[in-house]
Amino acid sequence: MIKKMILAVLALGVFATSCSSDDDNNTPTNSDLTLNLNGLEALGDDFVYEGWIVVDGSAISTGTFTSVTFPQTFSVNTTQLNSATTFVLSIEPAVDPDPDPAATKVLAGDFTGNSAAVWVAPVTEDADDFTASWGRFFLRTPTDEVMGSGNNLNDEFGIWFGTPGTNPPASGLGLPTLAPGWNYEGWVVVEGVGPISTGTFTGFTEVDDFNGFSGAENTVGPPIPGEDFLLNAPAGFTFPLDIRGRTAVITIEPSPDNSPAPFAMKPLSGTAGNDTAPTTYDLNLDLTSLPTGTVTRN
Repeated sequence: MIKKMILAVLALGVFATSCSSDDDNNTPTNSDLTLNLNGLEALGDDFVYEGWIVVDGSAISTGTFTSVTFPQTFSVNTTQLNSATTFVLSIEPAVDPDPDPAATKVLAGDFTGNSAAVWVAPVTEDADDFTASWGRFFLRTPTDEVMGSGNNLNDEFGIWFGTPGTNPPASGLGLPTLAPGWNYEGWVVVEGVGPISTGTFTGFTEVDDFNGFSGAENTVGPPIPGEDFLLNAPAGFTFPLDIRGRTAVITIEPSPDNSPAPFAMKPLSGTAGNDTAPTTYDLNLDLTSLPTGTVTRN
């Protein structure tokens, strides 16, 4: 039942308000809603977090915030708060003309009594907890090879999230399907410089959205996420970039994205060894980066 209620939250797009009159009794007009959340990151100047309670199927804002230091307490209409079945946290534009919740919902949880345990249920289409996620990658540079010319033996400069040995390579990612408002993104971490993106994606058997570093001979690459680091190096990076010994990461990114840097949610990561394809390297699951928390009302 809890999962069904949370899934219904994914479709919330209707903002509703309701009025109550307490003139005839001594109950307070407003009550406290306290958020005690872990794992959120500051969003910068252009975005804010916004809390919502679900009352009779409609979302009612509990207020916005930018600080990620908790606990934080908000004053909410008592009647609405006591009637709420679910709490939802979304990411919204700092200047937001739309009163409805954005598609990018971070946390949700159903109230049991006066508290709700919130987790990343609305990030995926099916309220998946990511516990069955897995991944692997290999080192290869197909984009600087003329079709039919064979391997030019510089495969340490490319990373692809898949399994080689077939044409095209098989997908190397087992991750939940994301809900609207989210993308996956691949990264390589370069010590002393920082992370560099391989591109964002939502599917695992198709190209991602970026090939700006690829070779000029075959820029599209195989139908899996990944990138060759050969051309157009950003400031601070030196290309071709040797991936051996470096850490690869898969993040979950808000869309629209609040920052060019990796978002806080990093479910998969792994380190490349010295061997190029056909050797593969595992991406290890780490759920500690996924935000959680508790919401209480009184």
